[in-house]
Parts: sequence; C-alpha cells; structure tokens
Amino acid sequence: MLDIAEELHRWVEQGREFAVATVVAVGGSAPRQPGAALAVDSDGTAIGSVSGGCVEGAVYDLCQQALEDGKTVVERFGYSDEDAFAVGLTCGGIIDILVTPVRGGVYPAALAAATTGEAAALARIVSGPEDLMGRAVLVRPDGSYEGKLGGHPELDRTAAGEARAMLDAGRTGTVEIGEDGSRCGQPLTLLVESSVPAPRMIVFGAIDFAAALVRVGKFLGYHVTVCDARPVFATPARFPEADEIVVEWPHRYLESTEVDGRTVLCVLTHDAKFDVPLLQAALKLPVAYVGAMGSRRTHEDRNKRLREVGVTELELARLRSPIGLDLGARTPEETALSIGAEIVANRRGGTGLSLTGAHTPIHHDGPREPTGRIGSVA
Repeated sequence: MLDIAEELHRWVEQGREFAVATVVAVGGSAPRQPGAALAVDSDGTAIGSVSGGCVEGAVYDLCQQALEDGKTVVERFGYSDEDAFAVGLTCGGIIDILVTPVRGGVYPAALAAATTGEAAALARIVSGPEDLMGRAVLVRPDGSYEGKLGGHPELDRTAAGEARAMLDAGRTGTVEIGEDGSRCGQPLTLLVESSVPAPRMIVFGAIDFAAALVRVGKFLGYHVTVCDARPVFATPARFPEADEIVVEWPHRYLESTEVDGRTVLCVLTHDAKFDVPLLQAALKLPVAYVGAMGSRRTHEDRNKRLREVGVTELELARLRSPIGLDLGARTPEETALSIGAEIVANRRGGTGLSLTGAHTPIHHDGPREPTGRIGSVA
C-alpha cells in the first residue's frame, strides 16, 4: 500500500475512511508484484491497481465490503479455464490479495513516512489466526517499532527483527515466522513493505542528451542530479526537472557525494579530461550501473586511457559503453530511452531482446533493486 502513500496520506489528513487491497503473493505471470495496492474510500473513489485491470472490479467490491463490515480478508484470484473473461487473471497468473479497512493504528505513521521519503517498513500479518489478520507494526532503521500484532510481545520483536532485515536490503515481500515466534504455536506469514528514499541517478555532462535523460530518470523514480564543471551549461533553466544541479569537476563531486548499491552513474561528457578521472573513480564504487556515452572509437580510446591510469580489466568489465541498448536511437529522447531501458534490464536481469518469438520469461527473477519509494520483491 505504500506505493500509493502520497494519495492515501492526503485521505488520512482529510479524515476519509478507506479500505486497501494489497498484493500479498504472486504466482506465474502476474502484472503486479507484492506491495501493489488499490484503495477505495467511503464515497467509492478508487486509486491504485493490483492487477493491471484483470480483477480490479472484484477487488473494488471487496474493499467496499471491508468498509461496511470492518473485516480483513485474503482472497486468491487466478485464471479461469471455463471463461477467460470471468473474474480471474487471463494472463495465467495467480495473486493473493489482502483487503483491510484502514482505521488508525500504525497506518497513518507508515503513510507519512513513505510520503516524506523516510526509511521505514510496514509489516502486516497476511496468514495466521483469523483475529490477527491485517495487524501491523511499523519498523524504523534503528530497529525501534510501534504497533502490536497481538498475542505475546515476542511476536512483535520477532516481526520487527524480520522487517528490519528486509528494510536494510530495501526489499518488499513475505517472510515466515516459525512456531517459536508466533502465538499458540501457529506459524505466521508477514507482508513487509519497505519504504526507502528514491535511488540516485547522477548524470555527468550538461548536454541536450542529459536533459532528456533527466526526464526518463524521473519517470523511472530516481532522484536525479546533473553535474558539470561548466556553470554556463549546468543551470536550472536547462534542467528544470532535475532534483539537484551541481557545478563541479565530475570526479571531485563523485568522491564527495554519497552513493550506494542502487545508484546509477551516466557519463555523457565524452571528453577524456572529464571521463578518465571520473570513470577511474566510478568503476571502483559499489554502484548498480556505470555507463558512458561515445562512439566505438571513443570507447576504445577511453579504455586505453583507463588502463594507463591503472583501471583493471575486471573494473572495465563493469562499464556499459557505448551507453544504452541498440534501439537505433538518434534523437536525445530516443537515446535517453535506450539508456533507461538498459538500466532497467540491468536492474531486473532482462536480456534486452525482443519478447516476440523469444522463450525468455516476461518477468525475470534476476537481481532486483528498489526504484522509487517501494523496494523490490524478496
């Protein structure tokens, strides 16, 4: 539900009653992942999505029912062999949906944290004793938590510990709590939604291609910084959609700023005096992606220069250059699309090949990194 936190936070501030349906688990080819949510208020207004349209009508009705009777339920939706247009996922997948009325508890605090970009994890019981279904705790990065799941305090501590581990990894998904940590000897399943600050995209080189890439980066949920040593080019007027504009030599800025395993670095300067010291530093950092623009001739010359300053072959293997996927791109917008596509393929474990005629899965189970507010699936 934290994927629609901003809208729900406004509903809380307006005093509106609502119910939320959240994807708990998926099987096969399903359009949305755990954490995806649809909410319905008492006036019938709906926001969000749990299936891309397949079962939205039925889930909408469940939310209205939850508002009326105040009960939390878990429903499973799957493909209907008898009628592909019946309530079910015609894509062949199966999804479990948790539907719960939101009335106080830790939910307002969780929505506020996600809205402001504060790191926090919301852990809810999605399988276990009926009277505990939907109960939640909100966990902070330091391990502190608020809320109670019910039963024994050891259950709350165990859930908080599991949720903190998921939060540290920026992951969203389900986790099982064994009999020792549950009430009445019954195992429980928790859905943990991690809310983490947006990952960073740092674009080096204040050129026209960078302006298009900033727009793509924002669309993909990144906090986008543009860095260039030339103040005449690195201006808010040229990059109105950037979150931050830095006038500094690229390698100096990279050495002084914070990056992590979700950060992507896009080097668009294609000028050796900028590129070489920048990439020399970038390829040693534990970031998610390093790409550099330039022709194949520029790429070969740049690699030679990087080897001369001590960059190893293992480090060079991390460099995506020429940057982007082969889309035949020519315009800045098309080039930015190819770069964004390569970043997504790298993050999700995709091949970058056309799905037509391919035998690869549509939704990969490869490495996933969180983008935007909600973390990846466990």
